[in-house]
This record gives sequence, C-alpha cells and structure tokens, in this order.
Amino acid sequence: MDKLLRILSENSNYTTAQLSMMLGEPEEAIEARIKEYENNGVICGYQAVINWEAVPDAGVMAIIELKVAPQMQKGFDDIAEKIMQYDEVECVYLMAGAYDLLLIVKGRTIQDVSSFVAKRLAAMHGILSTATHFMLKRYKEDSVPLIDTKKDGREMIV
Repeated sequence: MDKLLRILSENSNYTTAQLSMMLGEPEEAIEARIKEYENNGVICGYQAVINWEAVPDAGVMAIIELKVAPQMQKGFDDIAEKIMQYDEVECVYLMAGAYDLLLIVKGRTIQDVSSFVAKRLAAMHGILSTATHFMLKRYKEDSVPLIDTKKDGREMIV
C-alpha cells in the first residue's frame, strides 16, 4: 500500500512539510501526489473521527442488512444510488453472503430509525427484506480506539 495514503488515512492533519519529512520526499512531490489522488477520486474527502459516545444527544446508529432484487442491466447499483440519497444513510456497501447491501443509518432516536426503515426503505421497489441492528457502544472506529484502554491501571490485552 502507498505509504502516503496509509499515513493520511490515519491522520489527515499532517502538513505537507511534515509528510515530506516522514517520507523523505520533496514537499512539492507530496503536494503533487495529494492533488493527483484528489483529482482521480482516490482521496474523496477529509474528516475527523468523532467519539459520538462523548457527545450528549448524539442520536443513534444502526446497521441495516438489505436483501435486494437486482434489476436487469443495472444490478444493485441503481437501488444503492437511490438509498444513498437519504440523509439518514451514512454508508452503503455491496456485500457477499447472506444479504446484499449493508447500510449504516443515523437518527435522533430508535423510533426515528425504525420509522425510516419501515416507511422508506422497506417500501422501496426491489427491497425484499431488512434486518436492523442498533449500535449500543463503539469501542473502535476507523482504527481509532474510542475507549481508554488503560482504565483502572490495567492495559488492554491483545
């Protein structure tokens, strides 16, 4: 894997000067590679990893499994593109296995997410079934631990 991409995926706050020192490459070369990655759609954006557990009234998140009837000539892409348009939908993935699409959905309350699933998702043409799993607690997200692993003087055993 490209070292620059790996470093940026772990922390996108590094300056090009810092990246240049870390990688032993000229700053101009780093800037050019980043610009090329952005233009080619390799780097799609930058964002902070938020510990939503620490934010009061942050809402709820659910993982939703969908079984879908793929459309002729379009497969799963057409229905995935429709689902992506909903504000509640954070992520959409095509899966192999027991279900076809995996969604990560966010809402203010469990009732809001349940209503979204029942009234919007399940009612869509091509959706065969749904299974909703509410997230209760996050321990790690995007490779970042969200809990104190040294709590009470103990270290996490890996």
